[in-house]
Amino acid sequence: MLIRYSKILLSAALGVLILLVAINNVTDYDTNYQVVSHVMSMDQVPAGSPLEWRAVTSVTTHRLLYAFIIAVEFAAGALIVAGVWRLMLMRKAEAARFNAAKNVAIAGLALAVGLYLFGFMAVGGEWFQMWRVGTDLQQAAFRFIGCAALVMLFLGQPDA
Repeated sequence: MLIRYSKILLSAALGVLILLVAINNVTDYDTNYQVVSHVMSMDQVPAGSPLEWRAVTSVTTHRLLYAFIIAVEFAAGALIVAGVWRLMLMRKAEAARFNAAKNVAIAGLALAVGLYLFGFMAVGGEWFQMWRVGTDLQQAAFRFIGCAALVMLFLGQPDA
């Protein structure tokens, strides 16, 4: 039973963390929007770089991508929290039912890993050269990836 409660607790912590990130991105919109805008504009890449052609300077596109990021964060957090609710309801059930209840939380965790791995590390970090902005955003993204992936692996382990 301790393992089940541990899986529920860690999943809940991740769900709340991701929801807090999404809420912060809405309530303090401009702070991270400015980062997204700088990254997509590639204004920190040295002039004459062979990668300059990748820059996207459209404010509308910046706002749409930032809205998409926030929406995915809300979706991931909500799926995880909904999954935690299902796990709580099944915490005393037989193993097959508890294992089946994991799917929603795992979907949210996978969505979070996908957002930070693909969106922040691949697209932001490598395509738009996010590391040139001057803040260590890839390390922050990697922390989210690591935490979410570890919780997903732990949660995904079958319960007997």
